[in-house]
Amino acid sequence: MSVRLSLFPENDKFQEECAVFGVWNVADAAAITALGLHALQHRGQEASGIVSYDGHKFSSHRGLGLVGDVFHDPRVMAALPGSCAVGHNRYSTTGDTLLRNVQPLFAEFEFGGLAVAHNGNLTNAHAIRRALIRRGCLFQSTTDTEVFIHLIAISLYATVEDRLIDALKQVQGAYSLVVMSRDCVMGVRDPLGVRPLVLGRLPGATDDATGWVLSSESCGLDIVGAEFVRDVEPGEVVIIDKSGVRSVRPFAPERPRFCVFEYIYFARPDSVLDGVAVYDARKQIGVELARESAVEADVVVPVPDSGVPSAMGYSQESGIPFELGIIRNHYVGRTFIEPTDQIRNLGVRMKHSPNKPVLEGKRVILVDDSIVRGTTSRKIVDMVRAAGAAEVHLRISSPPTKHSCFYGIDTPERSKLLAAQHDLPKMAELLGVDSLAFISFDGLYRALGHEKRDATRSRYCDACFTGDYPIKLVDHDAECGVGTA
Repeated sequence: MSVRLSLFPENDKFQEECAVFGVWNVADAAAITALGLHALQHRGQEASGIVSYDGHKFSSHRGLGLVGDVFHDPRVMAALPGSCAVGHNRYSTTGDTLLRNVQPLFAEFEFGGLAVAHNGNLTNAHAIRRALIRRGCLFQSTTDTEVFIHLIAISLYATVEDRLIDALKQVQGAYSLVVMSRDCVMGVRDPLGVRPLVLGRLPGATDDATGWVLSSESCGLDIVGAEFVRDVEPGEVVIIDKSGVRSVRPFAPERPRFCVFEYIYFARPDSVLDGVAVYDARKQIGVELARESAVEADVVVPVPDSGVPSAMGYSQESGIPFELGIIRNHYVGRTFIEPTDQIRNLGVRMKHSPNKPVLEGKRVILVDDSIVRGTTSRKIVDMVRAAGAAEVHLRISSPPTKHSCFYGIDTPERSKLLAAQHDLPKMAELLGVDSLAFISFDGLYRALGHEKRDATRSRYCDACFTGDYPIKLVDHDAECGVGTA
């Protein structure tokens, strides 16, 4: 019997988080939101959803699959009227891949309808959920996003804005939210600003009005022709309504800790986050990597697509030619096929193919963004050697990944992280390379415009490399018995 399965059941990459998008006072708001979600597809490919509001009623459509699959039918878009909308692309970090977990979540309150789209992870969601269930709240999903719905519902404050702030003050974690009521659209970032959110401007639904856009990344603004205004600040609540845009800062100021992996891998290369162009940052990482770990070679080859900018920077700094020695097939996803070991082993070859004339007889510097389990890296190295490479030197544009992420990125448990279990020589042996080098912490920070990494002053979250978790892991510590009798 054939079954539908992924060819890559243990993907050897950190999995993207989620994408949020929202518009206020824009004609065909749902269509604009669908375009924005399309630009943000890299942040989540499991499911997509949109909730719109036309001044009288809320409409919604959610489904499993890519944006183009969920919203391909013109009848679906026609059933989402209004000049306000919020949307979400999902990659599950908490909760199963079920339709009931697809966002935006929507609920009717005494003040009217409310839609919530969430990127990130709450580190005390389980504790709050248990308390809410004991209080009598009935959960309809297994995602931590629903915690916001119930906290807003039981809040004693009068306005939607104050109820949301009341909920925010009870949760801990990394999050960006886009929230829509009948009177406003709101954008929120957690107090440390771990997850991104940007604000943009569009010509509005009427000639004398301004339309506003909230997006996880600036590339979401670009696709709809919106002008970038600014990043939503850490700990800020932006409220967009008929009177314009205003800001509330309900939290005490803290040192920002933006996710450094956004620059290494997650964000789209054409995005600008926190004032830093992602493409430029990745190229500069390659420059620093070449300075730190030079080796004699004939060609620099990226592991596509995430390794391309860093490989370009490495090539420019080292003077070694850049070549596309591996070609990526962009049309591989899931298939109806027997789940045999032979087919699983062919999975990497379906995604990546060697460009033999570039590799044969060459000393190859292979540049990739990270190593998680190491399984895919080993298969790629074997593929390059089988194509005739004389030497393979692996260069990684991030420090060794030694710790799991609890802030909205799907990562393996620490026992499955290659760098957490082995030193550099052993990793090189297991991966089958002639040499292996990761960028240093200081090199990474220099690439981002800082002199070095200073743990007491760093503005980035780099817990996946250092184990320095800036937000308390309430649920995880409780499961592990940390701080309990």
